[in-house]
Amino acid sequence: MSDIEIARNTKLNKITEIAKELGIKEDDLELYGKYKAKLSENIYENLKNKKDGKLILVTAINPTPLGEGKTTISIGLADGLKYIGKKSILALREPSLGPVFGIKGGATGGGYAQVAPMEDINLHFTGDIHAITAANNLLSAVIDNHIYFGNELNIKRVIWKRCVDLNDRQLRTVNTGLSEEKNIVPRMDGFNITVASEIMAILCLSKDIKDLKRRLGNIIIGYNEEEKPVTARDLKVDGSLTVLLKDAIKPNLVQTLEHTPAIIHGGPFANIAHGCNSIIATKLAMKLADYTVTEAGFGADLGAEKFLDIKCKVANIKPDAVVCVATLKALKYHGGVPKEAIQEENINALERGMKNLLKHIENIKDVYGLNVIVAINKYVQDSDKEIAYLQEKLKEKNVELSLVEAWEYGGKGAADLAQKVVKLTEKETKLNKIYELEDAIETKIEKIAKTIYGAEGIEISEKAQQEIEFIKKIGYNNLPICIAKTQYSFSDDSKNLECLEPFKIHIQDIILDAGAEFIVAITGKIFTMPGLPKVPAAENIDIDENGNIVGIF
Repeated sequence: MSDIEIARNTKLNKITEIAKELGIKEDDLELYGKYKAKLSENIYENLKNKKDGKLILVTAINPTPLGEGKTTISIGLADGLKYIGKKSILALREPSLGPVFGIKGGATGGGYAQVAPMEDINLHFTGDIHAITAANNLLSAVIDNHIYFGNELNIKRVIWKRCVDLNDRQLRTVNTGLSEEKNIVPRMDGFNITVASEIMAILCLSKDIKDLKRRLGNIIIGYNEEEKPVTARDLKVDGSLTVLLKDAIKPNLVQTLEHTPAIIHGGPFANIAHGCNSIIATKLAMKLADYTVTEAGFGADLGAEKFLDIKCKVANIKPDAVVCVATLKALKYHGGVPKEAIQEENINALERGMKNLLKHIENIKDVYGLNVIVAINKYVQDSDKEIAYLQEKLKEKNVELSLVEAWEYGGKGAADLAQKVVKLTEKETKLNKIYELEDAIETKIEKIAKTIYGAEGIEISEKAQQEIEFIKKIGYNNLPICIAKTQYSFSDDSKNLECLEPFKIHIQDIILDAGAEFIVAITGKIFTMPGLPKVPAAENIDIDENGNIVGIF
């Protein structure tokens, strides 16, 4: 059966029953039908003196274009913890419509390790991403309206972009204001995908609605004739933006197919944003259960780095254990095997691809000082010889491995990983810094590039250097760095999978996200508005004669 058929044929518990198991009263739920609910902000306040449960971060090696099943492993692990008698909960991101209708598909897991209702979560869910889109575009409308009616703030340069939650490369650069109406000022503009909007990052990094309003007000939309920042607060629209997000800031409660609670909230991409679910959701989950399983997007060089260097600092949390997900096919892919041959047994390619996995392990274990285990998302075609080789190599590095078959068996297929993770969380852990906030912007970028990516250095374009100097001038130097980079390689070249030769990271642009309170460094050929593949998933998604959605995977 397909993922969607498995999900549809599984009987779910009412969300009120899931909430009751967590000790959440029905009065603290805002129901979105039988199987979805938003959680009241009162819940955390009532639990704030309760000891936090253990936090488990799931990350991965650099993926293939179709991903390595990191969400499937996360869901399987939470179910596996429940299977061995532990009180567990998930804290995940919301899927973006871009990948759902693009190349990667949905983001609700797979097989018997899924969160549900699968179709709802992958599509409109509770409307959070639409609310972020509306807030983003309201700000754009107010900016141009202000200019139309006389430009009292003397806005000279607008940097704020519109957004839409779909992959549409045609919108990367657009001309606006071409109606030739009196007072309308034409200008070059562009769109981001919603999950790359600064407002998405703000929602995920806000501690509460008061903090949300403060951060929204701090958004820099452009600069005046004196080159001083103009903010959303200057436009008197921070209140309206907050109103649009008053429901979106509340986390969403759903369940796995095995009825493990799952809080799904926020959805920034890890290659062009910070790649983690909301602080509110994660911290609430840690109060509600003994073990919280959360996920950082794409490889550990992107999602995990940003989770540890941005989210953990803001939220004052740290993971008790890290799971690094890999597949044999991805290891061979990073060993130089073409996509069409990665399912064939190939020890030589596996040996070459191990370099990618071992670098991620080194970063997690030696650089950050965290406890790590490798989880192999097992496929039917994986050979015993290749698995034995992998086990031997990891044993040499004193790193445990667990074969996970959650896709086929659900929590039972992740019971071994669950047992090993529980033991791992009992060990002492720490979280080392790789840079200080007081470091120069160039230094922070270079430390990430050299330490985490293994680059020999960085090259900064003239445009990016000018932006860095300007950020220093207006006093925003002491912010963390969010690097936008390809997910397929440690380098900024998506085709450089093995990274055999020394490489540099090329900084093409620098963007100040004053509301999110980080600085984005754009590298290589990364775009904040993705495009669709030649044959998008949208071509296979349909609704049958019985009203059932088909084709979402």
